[in-house]
Amino acid sequence: MLHRWERLTFVHWSFDAATVQRLLPDGLQVETFDGAAWVGLVPFFMRVGTPGGHRVPWASQFCETNVRTYVRDQDGRSGIWFFSLDAARLGAVCTARTTYRLPYFWSRMRLEQRGDEIAYECRRRWPGPRAEASRVRVRIGAPFAPEEPNERDHFLTARWVLFSAAGRRTRFAHAWHEPWPLVHAELIEADDHLITASGLPFAEGEPIVHYSPGVDVRIGRPEKYGS
Repeated sequence: MLHRWERLTFVHWSFDAATVQRLLPDGLQVETFDGAAWVGLVPFFMRVGTPGGHRVPWASQFCETNVRTYVRDQDGRSGIWFFSLDAARLGAVCTARTTYRLPYFWSRMRLEQRGDEIAYECRRRWPGPRAEASRVRVRIGAPFAPEEPNERDHFLTARWVLFSAAGRRTRFAHAWHEPWPLVHAELIEADDHLITASGLPFAEGEPIVHYSPGVDVRIGRPEKYGS
């Protein structure tokens, strides 16, 4: 699949590594930075195309929010484990659930931008209780200088593999895109219940926030171990 991920905000909190590890499937080990696991709340706007570049304007453009952490598999691959992915198009949710075995949810979502402030809203519709919701508002600052991103910035954003599970079987897929053009951002508001819906405790402490105008992404087919 060909994607365009744009107007994207990374909001990351540190968590106890053992707390995150207990929610991972066998074969995946939580990755830590500065002795902590990191869980990200990542809202953005998605554009989806076929390998031939075709899009249906309404159906292939929608908001998405994911809750994620960072892991390493049994072969040493480093990548993303998604606790949940909420999207505003039911067709996209059903496709991702059946093909990539990703935990997508159909949600009512909205993105608004006024000047240097951007706000994202999400309220889950299906499957599961509808109480899970999230609202994030950030102020966008200046772009990072080319030499400015540090090791932690790369750890939280530069990921090229995603993992999923079907029953006891873990699978993976590659993602190819240019490095994120990162922008400084300030969190104004975060009223989130998607992280706790994943089985994690409430996020505490000051989060790390990044913004990006976006990248073009190519997602590979899901692969099985030993295939």
